[in-house]
Amino acid sequence: MKYIIAIDQGTTSSRAVLFDEQANLLAFEQQEFPQIFPQSAWVEHDPLQIWDSQYAVLERLIHKNQILPADILGIGITNQRETTVVWEKSTSKPIYNAIVWQDKRTSHFCEILKERNLAEYIQNTTGLLIDTYFSATKLHWILENVPQARQQAENGELAFGTIDSWLIWKMTGAKSHLTDDTNASRTMLFDIHNRVWDKKLLDELQIPESLLPKVQTSASFYGNFVFQGVFIPILGVAGDQQAALFGQTCFEAGMAKNTYGTGCFMLMNTGNKPFLSKYGLLTTLACTLKNQVQYALEGSIFVGGAVIQWLRDELKFIQTAADSEKLAWQASPDHGIFVVPAFAGLGTPYWDMYARGAIFGLTRASSRADIARATLESLAFQSKDVLNVMQQDSGISLKSLQVDGGACANNFLMQFQADILNVKVERPQFVETTAIGVAYLAGIQLGIWDKDFLLSKRKIDHIFVPNMSENRRIFLYEYWQEAVKRSMGWLKPNKITT
Repeated sequence: MKYIIAIDQGTTSSRAVLFDEQANLLAFEQQEFPQIFPQSAWVEHDPLQIWDSQYAVLERLIHKNQILPADILGIGITNQRETTVVWEKSTSKPIYNAIVWQDKRTSHFCEILKERNLAEYIQNTTGLLIDTYFSATKLHWILENVPQARQQAENGELAFGTIDSWLIWKMTGAKSHLTDDTNASRTMLFDIHNRVWDKKLLDELQIPESLLPKVQTSASFYGNFVFQGVFIPILGVAGDQQAALFGQTCFEAGMAKNTYGTGCFMLMNTGNKPFLSKYGLLTTLACTLKNQVQYALEGSIFVGGAVIQWLRDELKFIQTAADSEKLAWQASPDHGIFVVPAFAGLGTPYWDMYARGAIFGLTRASSRADIARATLESLAFQSKDVLNVMQQDSGISLKSLQVDGGACANNFLMQFQADILNVKVERPQFVETTAIGVAYLAGIQLGIWDKDFLLSKRKIDHIFVPNMSENRRIFLYEYWQEAVKRSMGWLKPNKITT
């Protein structure tokens, strides 16, 4: 038997996932690694600990499943996006810890970039908004604050990469300094239209081009990983959310996936045309193949599955997250309650940092079950908010919604999501969609799989079909929007003077 292995390097753990030649998921290994918090709002990882943990799970996967290295056809890599590493080319030693995508230390520099009137240029060129989230300002910070870094960079002695590039460098014995389109498009330095590093932005941020990896299509040859004397090709690379989009077989424009995690990440395939958002969505490259470039619109919901944790941990309505489904089914469909979980403000499409959570429509008859049901419904309403503006930005109608993440196991939530969107919601049997995505890329590059084969391999656990009248759908959504409106601006300073 022959195999493909997916490396899934995440924010808190490293994983390795084993697939056979028929794209069946056989086994996986996982190992956590330390999180580093040097100051408030600073988040770092030790790149060597990332490498050690990733190598350990890869080795364990091979040995526990008694795989001969010669039987591994190829490797795919998916990774936490935006996290930034800089290392010495001659020694392969990082000059500083990896600065994680969650890190906020460059907030002031982002404001400076806005004051330079770069916001429009950056969105038009990179598809992104100026934010600490992305790699560019993290890289700038390292060059400005690590002793000798600026001089070393100018001398061509350093290499920059997101985590995929770091792993490729280590796995190929410092032979390959590469990244793919999806990861490059999250740096805030990459021209997503021409698929090249943007010289104006490099100049503005004082970043020497010699630091940057070469960019390739997501399915392509990235070099060989030498394991026990055997050369194993690295054949697919993609950032985690784009990998999930591909793993969900969202191959056509109008197909979208929603990951129900702590928050919700939503991506819609917009085909071969990038659409710049008027509503604060991000425009990004989806996984690219040799003869096919596709784009996606991306939006995020600040509070997704976390609101179920709130029901459990703060309100004590449930003992486990799974209990929320049972409780919701007990509620009256006409409960009249709307929960707006704006615990940290509102994101797309409202972008109100002053909004706060609220519950509307309570009466003396309101029950725990009613509030639990309304809380789950809020996830579906928020998803509709984001998907609505995706469709407005792109002019593309949603064909279906593919779902993954922990909360997609909730049947009530998934049915209500289908009802309020009026589209089918498809839940796969396997929710390891990021790993599946890069395994698919590697298989396509090998020539053993094509898109038709992968579509045939998609295993659906359940399809939720809309079962709500149009009048009721409109009625509920109008009330949701009114509830959101009333929660907005809650923390704004009182303008009335005494």
